[in-house]
Amino acid sequence: MIPTDVHRRLVRAAGLVAVAFFLFLVGRFWHQVYGFTAFVQLDAGSRERMISALREQPIYTYPDHGGYDGVYYAQIACDPSLRDPDLGRALDNFSYRARRILPSAVAWVLGAGQPRWVIHAFTLVNVAAWLALAWLLWRLLEVEDWPSLLAWGGVMFSAGALASVRLSLTDLPSLALVAGAYLAVDHGRHSLASNVLAAAALARETALAAFAGLLRRPWLSSQNILRAIAVAAPLAVWLFYVRTRAGTVEQGWGNFSVPVLGLIEKWRAALAALRSVEDKPLAWTTLLATLGLTTQATFMLTRWRPDDRWWRLGAVFAGMLLCLGTVVWEGYPGAATRALLPLTLAFNLVAYRTRAPLAWLVLGNLTVFSGLLALRDVPRDWQELAALNSRGTAVIARLDTGWFGMEESGRSRWAWSDGRARVTFSSWTKRADTLHLSFALASLAPRTVVIRQGERELTRVTLSKKTAPCTLPVALDAEGRATLEFATDTPGVRESSNADARSLAFAVYDPRLSLAQP
Repeated sequence: MIPTDVHRRLVRAAGLVAVAFFLFLVGRFWHQVYGFTAFVQLDAGSRERMISALREQPIYTYPDHGGYDGVYYAQIACDPSLRDPDLGRALDNFSYRARRILPSAVAWVLGAGQPRWVIHAFTLVNVAAWLALAWLLWRLLEVEDWPSLLAWGGVMFSAGALASVRLSLTDLPSLALVAGAYLAVDHGRHSLASNVLAAAALARETALAAFAGLLRRPWLSSQNILRAIAVAAPLAVWLFYVRTRAGTVEQGWGNFSVPVLGLIEKWRAALAALRSVEDKPLAWTTLLATLGLTTQATFMLTRWRPDDRWWRLGAVFAGMLLCLGTVVWEGYPGAATRALLPLTLAFNLVAYRTRAPLAWLVLGNLTVFSGLLALRDVPRDWQELAALNSRGTAVIARLDTGWFGMEESGRSRWAWSDGRARVTFSSWTKRADTLHLSFALASLAPRTVVIRQGERELTRVTLSKKTAPCTLPVALDAEGRATLEFATDTPGVRESSNADARSLAFAVYDPRLSLAQP
């Protein structure tokens, strides 16, 4: 059925809604002090080893072990020349990480080489790559009906694409460049395509396999050989430089195993997880993602279309799927969804253009459930009382001893104390400033609460069962730090008759920070 103008407008509107939905999901991770740095997945252990240029920057830190590869590429972004002597200690595998230099180099340029800007630029490289790929893929598919929109969405919301955004990795920038190279070929710009694909290999070396789609008959010709050399040369030169700075370049052969063995292990693990993993959405979406990737590979390998560049791209990465080892498959859903993004891209292009039955598109795009799950949970620091980023001053107020942690309901936030508690303030500008901390103080029984900074009493609040508004001046020292102490002599009230019930003395409600007028 030929789509009508109304039909096309509805499809375009749905595409715009999908882009807005993506931006909404990403926007939930914004923090007024940390920005989007939660994406780099820095944990406490990695912070202790990180390069000095970033150690004092406001980067969200996960309190428990949860670090991931993005934190290594972010540190390289602060010095893509690899001359920082701290890099060897900070990175888990210096030579392996350094070869994927392009996203880090782009962030360094966007951040003008200033670490405080570079880190924020780096967290947005994948967001920009997602938007660029959305535009490129829309053109490649010539989206105008619901099957083409399904194919577009299957790539854009795939587990690999959204995991790359969530963890600030190199996979999605590389895929966007691969798509750009293939679009250039569609327009007869073969030299441009070779240059763009060479750039994609500097983001992720496996992009070199996408050269299969740039080949022209006869396959074994001097022209193809010269173009292959031109595509591989920038990466080869860069790897030589990496070796001079970081030593022997890790080849990554450990990511592969005996054909099909890794896939079989993944299926066994995914099925077993349905019974053993408590997070059922995580287990089920991993199983669906495995089914989706298996469907994509099956589709590509059961067709023979050597004159279709997209089929050649998909066939190469379908072959790679069969050879991936345990280290790539393990996890929920595992790194395979990212490593095989070119397969996901090629599958959707070929399935749509050949008008394959809709069932193929549906089954092949089951990875989207894992993709959406990747952006489901926004990390929260339940010890963070309030934050401020104004007029060059970035401050975090955190609960210290004596608090039960932050709680919230709707738009209200509060923290209960057992009677004696402290709040600490940290500013990354490291200068003396005066802040105002505003909040409502509440209690379950009449009491007096005294608030001090050092030896100075800031206020003494007598509470009934109603809340009392408070605004306190907080003086930061030259290091940008301060501590407030809250205390009451009246015992707390047990919140229930349970043995483990808390003893609640007073609570701070809806705290806000502001910078005092100069």
